[in-house]
This record gives sequence, C-alpha cells and structure tokens, in this order.
Amino acid sequence: MTAVAATADNPLVEGLERLPVHPTTLVIFGATGDLAHRKLLPALYNLAHEGALPERFNLIGVSRSEHAHEDFRAMAQQAIKQFSRREPDEAVLDKLLEEVRYIPGTFDDPSVYETLNQTLDQFDAAAGQRMNRCFYLSTAPAFFPVIVGQLGERKLCAHEGADVRVVIEKPFGTTLAEAEQLNREVLSVLDEHQVFRIDHYLGKETVQNMMAFRFANGLFEPVWNRNYIDRIEITAAEDIGIGTRAGYYDSAGALRDLIQNHMLQLLCHVAMEPPVNFTADEVRNEKVKVLQAIHAPTPDQIDQIAVRAQYAEGESGGEHVVGYLQEEGVPADSNTETYAALRLEVDNWRWAGVPFYLRTGKRLARKVTEIAVTLKPVPHLAFKQEGSLGVRPNQLILTMQPNEGVSLSLGAKIPGTRMRIRPVYMEFLYGTSFLSQSPEAYERLIMDAMRGDATLFTRNDEVEAQWRICDPIVQAWEATPGPLPQYASGSQGPEEASTLMLAGHEWRTI
Repeated sequence: MTAVAATADNPLVEGLERLPVHPTTLVIFGATGDLAHRKLLPALYNLAHEGALPERFNLIGVSRSEHAHEDFRAMAQQAIKQFSRREPDEAVLDKLLEEVRYIPGTFDDPSVYETLNQTLDQFDAAAGQRMNRCFYLSTAPAFFPVIVGQLGERKLCAHEGADVRVVIEKPFGTTLAEAEQLNREVLSVLDEHQVFRIDHYLGKETVQNMMAFRFANGLFEPVWNRNYIDRIEITAAEDIGIGTRAGYYDSAGALRDLIQNHMLQLLCHVAMEPPVNFTADEVRNEKVKVLQAIHAPTPDQIDQIAVRAQYAEGESGGEHVVGYLQEEGVPADSNTETYAALRLEVDNWRWAGVPFYLRTGKRLARKVTEIAVTLKPVPHLAFKQEGSLGVRPNQLILTMQPNEGVSLSLGAKIPGTRMRIRPVYMEFLYGTSFLSQSPEAYERLIMDAMRGDATLFTRNDEVEAQWRICDPIVQAWEATPGPLPQYASGSQGPEEASTLMLAGHEWRTI
C-alpha cells in the first residue's frame, strides 16, 4: 500500500509528531480477534486517512482460523466500517487493504513463520528496499513467548538494513515470577529497544497532557509536593459487569486487570520528577524511581492498605442486574475481586507522607477514569459558614474518560449581600477547546512503535517494579478464603473501602 507522505503541507493527526516513518510492514498476530477488529484495524484506517502512515506500508494478518486473503480483507473492511471513529472513505479503505495478506495457522507451527518470511521478502522486493518489520502480538498471553521464540528461531528478528520491533499486549505476566520469566524469554531473542510493552492508557491525550500541565506551566510545579498536596486519588470505575469475559476475568480480577498496569502508570505520571529531556529512557528512568520508592507491603500490612470486594445484584442503568457470582461462567464460590482499592505512599523527598488512593471496580455508579489532586486546606478560615457550602480544599481533576479534560475547583463568593462561599470550577475539555476529535490511543501507540519511540511503552524493569508492589497482595488474597465483602451494583463501592482513608479523608463521589 502507498499512503500519502507526511509533509509540512499535509499535516498528520493532531497531536502526532510530524517525523517521517521508514517504510514498514506490520504483522498482526491474532488478526481475527476482538482487539484487532475493535481497535487495531480502525486505528490503521484513521492513520491512513490522515496520511500518517509511512509512504510504503503493508499489512499481514496471522491467526488460527482458515481464511483466504480476500476473506480477511472483507473482515477488515467490515471491522473498520463498524468501529472507526470517522466515516470511512472507500478510496482510502481500498488503498489501505489492497495488498493485505493473511496467513492461517497455529502460532507454534514453523510453516506459518516460513510463509511469513517469504511474504515479508516479497514486500521488500516489491518496494525495492528493506522495510522495517513491526510484529504486533494481539493474542492470549500464553502465546507471547511462543511467538517471540519462533520469530527468533526463524531469524525474523534480525533484518539487516532495517529495524525490527515487537509490540506485546497486556497482561505481561500474572505474577512477579511470570513477568520475570517472560522478560527473560523475550530478551533472550530481542534487545530491549526492540520490545514495546503496550499500555493503551498511556496513549490517551489526558495522560500525555499531564506532563504538559506539570512541566510546561509554572503555576503547578511549585505546589506539586508534600508541602501543598494533601492526597491524590486515582479512580477507574466502570458501570458495566463482566459481560462475556468470565473466562478471563475470573482468573485475573480487578487488581491484575487495572491496578497493576494502568493505574500504577497513572501514579507514575503524577509523581515522577521532571526528566532531563523527554526521550524514552529519561522518562522511563523517572517512572522507575517512583515505583522503587513505593515499598511492597508486608503480610501484616495488607489488610490496612488493600480492600477487595465483589458486586452483588442491584440497579444499574435503570435495570435490575445480577451479582458477580450469578454471572454466566463464574463459579459459585469464586473469590475473584471485582473491586480493589489500595493506599500507597511514595517514600521520597517530594511525596513522603502523601497518601495515594487507587480504586477500580465493575458495576459502580458510573463510568469514569480520573485523577484528583487535593491541595491542603487554607490555614485559617476567616469566613463564616452560615448559608454557604464552606471553604473546601482546591482540587485539580484530570479526567481520562468519558470526557477527556481538566478542571480546577476554586472557592468563590455567592452573589448577594452576605459573604457566602461555594466551590466553582475552571474547566477545559479537549472536544471544545481544540474543536477536533482526539486520536484514539492505539493510533498514537502504533505510530510510536513504528517510529521506534518507546516513551509511552513500559520497560522491563518498570514492569517488574509494578509487580513487586502488587504481587504480595495477589498472593495474600489468593491464600485467604472467602466469601468476599459485597457491594450493590450501581453503588459507590463497598463500605470497607472507607477503612483505607486516613483521618479527615473520604472518597470522591463517583
């Protein structure tokens, strides 16, 4: 496929760097799966629509189901038409998929990789040059080491005159030991700079904008420390249940599913020191320092800093819904948590004594992902409180979903003859401020992987540092029999979560 090249006269997707990308062949393992259909293929179309793909770009799908090239092309077209954030342009769509190839077979079958090698060589010959190769592992985690091992055995990771990169989806292990073993297996074949461990939260505009707010504005950085900040809450709430994902979810749970990866990454962005520059290694060095400053809990600390629970039946979205244990495919005696909350401390000069509260759950009151930074209260309340809502601490709220934006609460006088105070909000939303739709996270991350920019991807020591924090909790919970505390569907979560809060603190209303 030949895409429109990026030039000064032809800008790329808003927010993406205008750096040229070397001609690339992208290989998606698990190309007929849900992630590929809902996210990866639509992201590729949107990049093609904006002229952001390299001038020469080829796509190969690899999966276990038997399909001809034409069948896979039709499936990809349907997925793009259904899930793209914009109405597809038939000319762009046809151009993107005109040379698409599909290779059926199991991921441990050597013949699959022989066919893949031949196809890659054919694309190189047609281009008259060696094209970069980007292998995207959109498969079950059990296949990660299998695919990487086969790529290494077939010499597909060494391509003289061009770069080879491998993108690995989450979860990267389910315990610390598994993560360490997977890192050993992957790095026995690849160099670290070739490995892109993807966390789609890091592709969200608000997450990236967090660094811009902190390091591009003199207003925030002077107060971004223990002297002025009282607490930080990170919330990832969903109003839906597990749906048809019982097979995966009951073996994972809320802690593994969101806190170990997404939410600890958000914590790192809030708490990291300013990097020397915004290169991949410097940014990730600072994030690792944050994770190293969070001490893994001892067994006798876990009950004081961690809470888990399951959703029970209740009202959600105006409908009566069943509890987790009544969901199809869930064992009646399951001890898997659908709600998890932690209180962590970053034990360094900037943050000592500031609690970081993390919570995530299914079937809560509404869907929201946000970071709330609460400043310390003013030292002296000179205002009378009668008839007012009172002087409340300022809060900076960074919202990732459903509506990306930032708001700041301030105390202001209510109009009238008396001095009455209430909170007001200064707010900006991406949609209204920039009058354009933000790129999907996968668009940014796919482009960065093809460029070789690993800033928004996790490094091997980063993954292991995240697991060192969560692994003791995982092990303790698995060793503790149930039943788990319950919370009604559509509620704020379990009452037990309030026990994590220090004196004078309470959870924000979801």
